[in-house]
Amino acid sequence: MENASIYFRRFLIWRVKHISQKNFILILSLITGLLSGLAAVLLKNTIHFTHHLLTGQFHIENINFLYLAYPVIGIFITVLFSRQIIKDSLGHGISKILYSLSKGSGKLKRHNNFSSIIASTFTIGFGGSVGAEAPIVLTGASIGSTLGRLFHQNYKTISLLIGCGAAGAVSGIFKAPMAGLVFTLEVLMLGLSMASLVPLLISAFSAATVAYLFLGEAAEFSWELENQFVLNNIPFYIILGILGGFISLYFTRTLMWTEDKFRQINNPYFRLLAGGVVLSILIFIFPQLYGEGYNTIIAFLNGKKDIVFDNSIFYQLRGYEWVLLALLALLVLFKVFASAATTGSGGVGGIFAPSLFTGGVMGYFFARLINASGLYLLPETHFTLVGMAAIMAGVLHAPLTAIFLIAEITHGYELFVPLMMTSTISYLTIMYFEPHSIYTKQLARKGELLTHHKDKAVLTLMRLNKVLETDFLPVKSTDTLGTLVKTIAKAKRNLFPVIGSKGQLKGIVILDDIREIMFNHERYNDTVVEDLMQVPPAFIEINESMDSVMKKFEETGAWNLPVIENDKYMGFVSKSKIFSVYRRVLIHFSDE
Repeated sequence: MENASIYFRRFLIWRVKHISQKNFILILSLITGLLSGLAAVLLKNTIHFTHHLLTGQFHIENINFLYLAYPVIGIFITVLFSRQIIKDSLGHGISKILYSLSKGSGKLKRHNNFSSIIASTFTIGFGGSVGAEAPIVLTGASIGSTLGRLFHQNYKTISLLIGCGAAGAVSGIFKAPMAGLVFTLEVLMLGLSMASLVPLLISAFSAATVAYLFLGEAAEFSWELENQFVLNNIPFYIILGILGGFISLYFTRTLMWTEDKFRQINNPYFRLLAGGVVLSILIFIFPQLYGEGYNTIIAFLNGKKDIVFDNSIFYQLRGYEWVLLALLALLVLFKVFASAATTGSGGVGGIFAPSLFTGGVMGYFFARLINASGLYLLPETHFTLVGMAAIMAGVLHAPLTAIFLIAEITHGYELFVPLMMTSTISYLTIMYFEPHSIYTKQLARKGELLTHHKDKAVLTLMRLNKVLETDFLPVKSTDTLGTLVKTIAKAKRNLFPVIGSKGQLKGIVILDDIREIMFNHERYNDTVVEDLMQVPPAFIEINESMDSVMKKFEETGAWNLPVIENDKYMGFVSKSKIFSVYRRVLIHFSDE
C-alpha cells in the first residue's frame, strides 16, 4: 500500500511536468464520461432485470396482489442499505450536487459512486414510482468529484468535473448528449465558457457512445410521425403549455408538501410503513404507477390505449372512452403522491421520470379529450411528447433541457417548434408563481444556492469567518467617559463595541459621535458609556450567508456591522473587507 502511494505521488509529479493542466482536464473529462456512461448502462439494466424478474409473469387481465407487497419490500431494503451499510441519507441526488457546489467545496462522499445505483435498483425495480435519472446523475457527479480530489484539483476544476459527470450520466441513461450538456448548464447552473464547454462535450458524447455500444441505437421512445406540424394546432399547443405550467405547479407544491408530511414521522420505520402502504395501494389501483412508467408512454406513442387498464381492477371497463379519460386524469393527479410516498418513506429516486410520465399522460389526455369532443382532430402522439416537455420544463425549471431531451430520446426533431413553444409557456407560467424548482427551493431558502449570477455565486463561495475582523477594542457599558478615552488612545479603529458583563453585545460607540465631549474632563467621571452608545442598524449571526450579509449592508447603508453568536460579541464585518476578499475570489472563480 505504501509503495502504491509512492508511485502515485511520482505519477502526479510526472503529470505536472509532461501534461498541461488544460489537457489533463480534457483527459479527466473523458474518463468521467466513460465511467458515467457505464454506470448509466449498469443502472438501467439492473432496474429492467429486477422489474422483469418480479412482474414478467403477470397476465394483463388479472389483478395482482403482489403489487401490495413489492413496493414496501423494495423501500425496506433501501432503508436498511442506507441506514445500516452506508449510514447516510441519499435523498434528492441533484439537491446534494447543488449543495456540494454551493457549500461543500465540490466534495461528494465516495460511497455516492455506487450507493445510488444499488439503492435505486431496489426502490424502482420493486415498484417505487420515481426515476433513475437523479441517482445516476449523483453517481456521475460523484465520479467526477472523486477524480478531481484524487488528483488534488482546485474547486473550479472539481466543479467542472462534477458537471462532466452529470452531463455524462444524463447522456448515458437517455442516449441524449445534447440534453446532458444543456442539463448541466441549465439545472446545475455551471457558467458557460469555452474552457468548460469542451470538457462537458467530451464527457457527454463519450457517455452516449458507451450507451449506444451496450444498449443499441434505438430511441428511448419509438414513434412514427403521424403528420407534419401544422399552424392550425398552435392554439392547442398554447393551451397545453399553460395547462402544463399549472400542473407543474401542482406537482411541485404537492410533492414538497407530501414529503414534508412524511418527514414529520420521526421513526424511520413507521415512516417507511406509512409511505409504503400509500404507495402500494396506489400501485394496486393504478398499476401504471409502478416504477418509472415509461412503458405506458411507449404504449401511447404506439396507439395502445388499453395499457391503462392492464392488471387493474378496471380491466373489464376498457371499452368505455369516458373511463379511459377518467383514469388518465387520475394518473396525472396521483403520480405525484406515488412519487412523494416513495421518496418520503426512504426510497431513492428522482423526479425526471415522474415529470415525463405526468406530462405524457397529460398530453395524451388533452388530445384524446379534444378528439372525443368531435370539435377538432389532434395528433395524440405529438401531444404526448410535447406534454412530456411541458411538465419537465415546469417542474425542473429547465425548458432547454426538456426541448432537447424529448427531441433526442424520440428522434422527434420535427416537433421542435411545438416543443419550444409549449416548454417556454409552461416555464413562464410556473415562474410567475414559483421562482425556484424542486431541486433549488430548499437551498434558496437557506441562501446556499450557487446560480448563474456570478456576483451571487462568488458571495456563496465566501465564508463569513474569512472576513471577520476582531481588532476592534471593546468597552463595557459601565465604563466612564474617562476610561473610554484611554481605550480610544490605544485603538486603531474609530468604532468600539459595547459589551455587558457576560460578553453580550449591547451597542456600539462611534468616535465621531463623542468627539465634541471626549476632551471635556469635567464629564469623565459622571458620564458612562451606556449613555453614549447607540444600537447598531443590524446584527449579523456568525453562521449567516454572505448573500444575507450583503443585503443587510444594502438595507442599512452601514460600512461596519457587528457579528454575534448567541448574543455574544464576536467581531465586525466591514464592507471594504468584503469587497477585498470578493475581488480575490472573483479572480479565482473567473480565471480561465
